[in-house]
Amino acid sequence: MGQVNLTDVRKEYEDVVAVEGMDLTIEDDEFVCLVGPSGCGKSTTLETIAGLTMPTDGTVEIAGLDVTDKPPKDREIAMVFQNIALFPHMDVYENISFGLRLRNYDDDEIDRRVERAVEIVQLEGMLDRSPDELSGGQQQRVGIARAIVRQPEVFLMDEPLANLDAKLRVSMRTEIQRLQKELGITTVYVTHDQEEAMTMSDRIAVINDGELQQCSPPLVCYNQPANTFVAQFIGSPSMNLFDGEVDGDELDVGDFRAEFDTVGTGLHDGDAVRVGVRPEDIYLADDADNVPHPSDPVRVSVDVLEPVGDQTYAYMLVEDAVGDSDDPTEVLASLDPDRDIEEQSTVEVVFSRDDVHLFDAATGDAVTHSLVDRTGVGDDSTARGES
Repeated sequence: MGQVNLTDVRKEYEDVVAVEGMDLTIEDDEFVCLVGPSGCGKSTTLETIAGLTMPTDGTVEIAGLDVTDKPPKDREIAMVFQNIALFPHMDVYENISFGLRLRNYDDDEIDRRVERAVEIVQLEGMLDRSPDELSGGQQQRVGIARAIVRQPEVFLMDEPLANLDAKLRVSMRTEIQRLQKELGITTVYVTHDQEEAMTMSDRIAVINDGELQQCSPPLVCYNQPANTFVAQFIGSPSMNLFDGEVDGDELDVGDFRAEFDTVGTGLHDGDAVRVGVRPEDIYLADDADNVPHPSDPVRVSVDVLEPVGDQTYAYMLVEDAVGDSDDPTEVLASLDPDRDIEEQSTVEVVFSRDDVHLFDAATGDAVTHSLVDRTGVGDDSTARGES
C-alpha cells in the first residue's frame, strides 16, 4: 500500500516558515498534484515526503510506516526531477540500472526490470545510446524508467516537464498519466502549471504561503473553490472578483445588481462579500435567452480583445463607472470568436446567476457558489482537504 500521510507537518528555516500545519492524505494508487505559485512550499512538501528535508514538526508516513526520520533510501520512493541528471558517460541501460547495481541486484533481475521499464516507456532499441544522442522527451523517459525499475511504493515528481517545449510537454503529460494508471503507483507531482494539474490529477492540493488551501478533484477546485485564492489560481483566465454587499433580496456590486435569495447562506442584509464570476459565465445580453438565470444587463465598454482561437477574451470597463472614477470596474469575459464586437464599442453583458460565487469579505472563505442553487454552499469538508 503506497498511502502517504502528512500530519501537522511544519518546516521552518530560521525566520522563514516554508510549510505550516500540513495535513494531507494521499491514497494508494492516487495521482495528486501539489500546485501553487513560486515559493508557496510545494517543493518543500515533496522533499519532506522524500526525506531530502526533515520537518521541524509533524510526522510523515508512507505505506503505514512512520518514516519521518528515515533517509530517502529507506522510504520506498523514487523521484523524477526537473533536471533529469543522466550520467553523460553511461548509456541508457547503465543509467536506468544504476540504482539497482548500487543495491547489488543480480544481473538477471536487473535485466528483467530494465527490459520491462524500457517497454513501458517505449525506449526499445535505445539501450546502447548515450544521453546526448536522445531528444529531450527521450531523456525524460530514461529518468522515468530509472524510477520505475526501483518498483517503489510512491513516485515523487518535481516539475519533470518544465524544461520541455510546449508540444512535448502535452505529449509527456499523457505518457505519465498512462504510466501511472498502468503501474498503479501512488504519485505526488509538483507543478506551478494549473492546467497541468487540472488535466493530470485525481486530486489537486492547492498550496499558498506554506498552507494547504484545498485538496479536491480538479473540477471541484474549479467549480467550488474553497476561498478566493483557489478561485483565482485555478482557471485560466482567472475569475473576476468584485466587492459587493447584500442589500435585501439583491446583491449590490456597486456598478450593477443581481437578484439573490440569502436563504441557506448565513448572509444577512448589509453583509460585505467578495463576488466571483468566471469569464466563461459572462455573456453578451443578446444571448441572455440561452442563460437559465441571467442577471440584469450591465452596460460595458470593450477595452481590449484577445482572440486565442476557440474563444476571444474581452477586457471590458463598466460603462457607468468610466466617467465617474479614475479606477473603473474591469470585467473579463470569454466570448465566442464568431461574435461581432469591436474594441471601443459599447455592449451589454449578463452574468449567469447560477455560477456566481460569493466569498466572505474578511476571510476569503467560500459562502456559496450560486445565487440560485444552494447545493454550492462551500462548507463541504472534502473541499477543504480534510481526509
